[in-house]
Amino acid sequence: MTEPQYGSARSDDDTWDIVTGVGYTALLVAGWRAVHTLCPQPLVRDDYARHFITASGDPYLMGLLTNPATSEDATAFPRLYAVQTRFFDEFFRSAAAGGIRQAVIIAAGLDCRTYRLDWPDGTTVFEVDQPKVLAFKASVLAAHGAQPKAHRKEVAADLREEWSIPLQEAGFDPHQPTAWSLEGVLPYLTGAAQKTLFTRLDELSASGSKIGIGALGSRMDQRRLVELEAEHPGVNMSGDVDFSALTYADDASFDPAAWLSDRGWAVDPVHTNPELQASYGSTPAVVDVRIDAIMHSQYITATR
Repeated sequence: MTEPQYGSARSDDDTWDIVTGVGYTALLVAGWRAVHTLCPQPLVRDDYARHFITASGDPYLMGLLTNPATSEDATAFPRLYAVQTRFFDEFFRSAAAGGIRQAVIIAAGLDCRTYRLDWPDGTTVFEVDQPKVLAFKASVLAAHGAQPKAHRKEVAADLREEWSIPLQEAGFDPHQPTAWSLEGVLPYLTGAAQKTLFTRLDELSASGSKIGIGALGSRMDQRRLVELEAEHPGVNMSGDVDFSALTYADDASFDPAAWLSDRGWAVDPVHTNPELQASYGSTPAVVDVRIDAIMHSQYITATR
């Protein structure tokens, strides 16, 4: 088994923890959430995010928190990921308001919604991810005395394998309506792996289930980001991470909205990140729109 570093190419059997390969992207995004939380009027707050950065000791991310950027360009990625975070927060709140009491966060990473959101009594949240990522997350939150606001269950699994078996072994009930989230995960799976993931999800979804899908972009073009950096200094707040080396070139071959619609799911209008940002009462900055033109964000909700 290989363990890619920040910018190395993917392989079919690669593994990672929180400071290598795909796992480091969860840490980086947590850093961006922590930076955004420090701004005067954040779209969302994640007060747990900074604890993960401190525990990791990552010098680049520690630097971001010690001397947080304030310019519109340099805060673009934290802002865009805050929009994404709010989209999924509101997705789960809406599902809960509709009576759903079972949620599954696919590729949960360092997301802390089970701790941040006010879940209705009787809600169970399953968090699915690589075992090393879940272990790091649990140890950091335990060290700070964090308590989940729902019945939280970890599911250590690789999405490229049969993850539905450990999910059901953890107590998941396929006969209950479920709120599923797929945040930022699809670009890190091949087109074939995405189809397999959605097939499993479809099989496990009772009537009334909902799904939220979204990513800032299907694939990062590192060359275009470097060009954008020349016009918007500080925008590339990614350290040594080359996202284009961690995603797959064939991921755009799979269309989640069309796939779900073909199988009877009611798919809501698809939105981009700048569109969501506008709906939250903010005018997207020029740099935000330019990033989206490179990355092609897409946010989808659907109901079975």
